[in-house]
Amino acid sequence: MVVPALPAGLTRRLVVWELVAVFAVSLGASGLRALVNFVGAVTAPAPLSSQRATVLGSFTPDRPWLDLAYHLVSIATGLAPVLLVAYLLVRSGESLRTIGVDASRPGSDLGRGLALAAAIGSTGLVFYLATVALGINKMVVASSLPDVWWAVPVQVLAAAENGILEEVLVAGFLLHRLAQLGVGRGRALVISSLLRGSYHLYQGAGGFLGNVIMGFVFGWLYQRWGRAMPLVVAHTAIDVGAFVGFALLAGRVSWLPGA
Repeated sequence: MVVPALPAGLTRRLVVWELVAVFAVSLGASGLRALVNFVGAVTAPAPLSSQRATVLGSFTPDRPWLDLAYHLVSIATGLAPVLLVAYLLVRSGESLRTIGVDASRPGSDLGRGLALAAAIGSTGLVFYLATVALGINKMVVASSLPDVWWAVPVQVLAAAENGILEEVLVAGFLLHRLAQLGVGRGRALVISSLLRGSYHLYQGAGGFLGNVIMGFVFGWLYQRWGRAMPLVVAHTAIDVGAFVGFALLAGRVSWLPGA
């Protein structure tokens, strides 16, 4: 990946403020909330491994159509920071294509993304089970949506939201802007990975560590490929497997905590 130059008219100060603004209204704020949640969890009387963290839950389980409306609005507004990033890139004479978010290589992006999802998803499940057994992570309830016709479509849409939001911001935009600031690749990887881990702290230390490792892998691949699209595919596939898989296994298996 070629180190990008700072576009004409875009100063280092402006880039720093761009990053502060984008993450203050998105995943950086989520990281702060997750930290407070983590402090509350580890200081609670109940051990961490006996607590639950619900990722995709119901807003109004007794009113399915209103519940669906809440989810669709939540997914749509959750992607707003991606629009902000798109605007900032265009303003600097770039675009989402600059960070490899486009449909120019569908076959390559899909193949790389699904292969990465298989590798990360399988090892991530083993890592999660180990951290719960060690008592350093909550039982994660990936999806607790009611048994309604729209449950799977919403799970897929929520997974796509996570994949697009996180990989466009934390892999593509952040690493691109850090490179333009002259931050070394290793240091940029540390920043990106710690940020990714921070907003998963609500799950416990295991969620934090697992996502820091995932952040290193995804960040390194972005630096190598110069494309965030395979990472969007991978992240979406991983979350689809987690949401839909958990819902299918809940109440049917004993080896999955929280199911």
